Amino acid sequence: MGELQSSIQYLSGVGPKRAALLKAELGIETIEDLLHFYPFRYIDRSRITPIAEVSSDLAYIQVQGSVVSRTLYGANSQVIDQGQATVRWNAVKRLSVIVQDASGSMEMVFFKGIKWNYARLVPGSTFVFFGKPSDFNGRMNIVHPEVDAPLPPGAPGNGTLTGVYPSTEKLKNGGVTGKVMCKLESAALALCANEIKETLPDYIIRENALCSRAYAIKNIHFPADGYALEKATRRLKWEELFFLQLSLLKQKYIRSRFAAGLPLTKVGQAFNSCYDSLPYELTGAQKRVIKEIFTDFRSGHQMNRLLQGDVGSGKTMVAVLSALLAIDNGYQACMMAPTEVLTRQHYANICKYLAPTGIKCAMLTGSSTARERREIHAGLEDGSIGFIVGTHALIEDNVEFRNLGLAVIDEQHRFGVDQRARLWSKRKDGVPPHVLVMTATPIPRTLAMTLYGDLDVSVIDELPPGRKPVKTYLVPDNKKVKVYNFMRRQIEAGRQVFVVYPLIFESEKIDLNNLEMGYEEILKYFPMPDYKVAIVHGQQTNEVKNFNMAAFAEGRANILVSTTVIEVGVDVPNASVMVIESSQRFGLSQLHQLRGRVGRGADESYCVLVYDFKTGKDARSRLELMARTNDGFEIAEEDMKMRGPGDLEGTQQSGLPISLNIASLARDGMLLGDARAYAGHVLAADPGLEQPVNAPLLRELRKGKYDIKDYSKIS
Repeated sequence: MGELQSSIQYLSGVGPKRAALLKAELGIETIEDLLHFYPFRYIDRSRITPIAEVSSDLAYIQVQGSVVSRTLYGANSQVIDQGQATVRWNAVKRLSVIVQDASGSMEMVFFKGIKWNYARLVPGSTFVFFGKPSDFNGRMNIVHPEVDAPLPPGAPGNGTLTGVYPSTEKLKNGGVTGKVMCKLESAALALCANEIKETLPDYIIRENALCSRAYAIKNIHFPADGYALEKATRRLKWEELFFLQLSLLKQKYIRSRFAAGLPLTKVGQAFNSCYDSLPYELTGAQKRVIKEIFTDFRSGHQMNRLLQGDVGSGKTMVAVLSALLAIDNGYQACMMAPTEVLTRQHYANICKYLAPTGIKCAMLTGSSTARERREIHAGLEDGSIGFIVGTHALIEDNVEFRNLGLAVIDEQHRFGVDQRARLWSKRKDGVPPHVLVMTATPIPRTLAMTLYGDLDVSVIDELPPGRKPVKTYLVPDNKKVKVYNFMRRQIEAGRQVFVVYPLIFESEKIDLNNLEMGYEEILKYFPMPDYKVAIVHGQQTNEVKNFNMAAFAEGRANILVSTTVIEVGVDVPNASVMVIESSQRFGLSQLHQLRGRVGRGADESYCVLVYDFKTGKDARSRLELMARTNDGFEIAEEDMKMRGPGDLEGTQQSGLPISLNIASLARDGMLLGDARAYAGHVLAADPGLEQPVNAPLLRELRKGKYDIKDYSKIS
């Protein structure tokens, strides 16, 4: 075993105690792990700033000066007599060192390591001091500067850029400072530089104009100059993204090659009857997606496709026509939705669409009666029910299909993998049904390539004709009376209004109180009998929740006061106003989902974001973005840039399926696209990576680093 795989504790400057700290805080166990722990920014250490030019608005600076004097201070800034034979160091609170160069003088201040620095910084000696300058009582100082002896020109470590590594308080308290980390990386390179092996074949390095891996590792830690750093960064990011995509696309190739699928080859009467009776023309995007799905059906391989489409883009219509293609070929179809409210809405719409076809549609939910269940189970088993819509009740063991051909999963991120896997088991011959998973949560392109990289993705990127963009306004909560007056005018014009309060799980009780207080306030401004206000929240029984939701959906209530339970699935075309209280507490994707509940009719619609006037800068910029655009994909991209790819609210992902050491899905989208395209090019020529020239690729993939938690499959 080479030095790269040695425990970090055996590296000079580490030892067992620091090794345990590095493992606990950064997951670094071996010397190779350390070399793959990269700086997140760099400081230019090439310039010595004249002391006369130092000011507090500068970032980190470096001065070189001779020590003029050193003073020890005790409690209450009392000067300690340094002429005593023995200084009582436990009484010393601060060390002040005055240094000067040809242009002026400044102070260096130490609250820690006082005894050691006092002994080292002898008047007349010259050092380089590095840190962040500040102004204290009219004198420039640096608190706890890094102190080094002046380096002769050309000496190692005298490069122009010094890496700054991610750190934690425990690391700093354990003595692993930025300076120590640089020393450890230097020691690791000195020990193992000749062991750094190439992971990419020569032809890939040549065709993509990449530097060698050894050059990249050396210059990512200790760049010779800005150009060397740029080359090193590009190589390491490209390699990381390339292997990520190579792993995903290889999985996709294996699945498409070996996963047999049900052959659905004809367009029949049911499809044509539904299509011909539609009261509107499908958008170009809807037609394109249906063609993509039908191509999958005819391929002889199982379809596993993600359908992305903004709120109201017509995904349900695409799902219905796809289901009819399956039914026309002698199979059944099912659609699973996360909530009973959404299931009922889908059922009502689908029944309308299926009316001209004669296809029997059923609905199965947790509140279906025993008699309804018996009839539905019998209809699924004998094939008389062609299409069923349901909640989790569809995956119960006693639900059996005669011949399931297509499973549609709506808002797929709300179902666990195990729950979805049970849907596949509904076929007894072992051949899985075709699967269409749908989401109205726009996923940034770069994240979709990673989370769903081995799944075919379709996007509906047009809204149906006649849909107007929702106008969005920001209103501070001290101007809420204006909002109520606006709501009153809309209700007088015959419209309905949503009012949504946040529900943060950690403070569910507090938020429920806020909702109820808001409800009381709205009742005061909108009293009965002139106005009717319904309330819905997660603490209600399903019966109460469904009753109140139905009252609003059927127009018997003017206002629906709710928590985010209405984020998905409430379709009330007459609702023209969405008021979101404490909007600063929501993520962008969730705000976009909520806004999508209005604007479903032909009338002008509005979203009012009520925010706390003390809202911080970041939250305010999120709200301003909402007011600026209705494009869900633009919002999702910005959301990822602001908050990172592992925490996209609305997608409810707990994190990325793989940790990236240097590349960023938020910032390196173009590089990711290039790496993915090239990975496809490699696999097109050698799908199994069996050619000798590709042996390094196969070897790297077998290490397991790029094994990805598969978000696309349902089994």
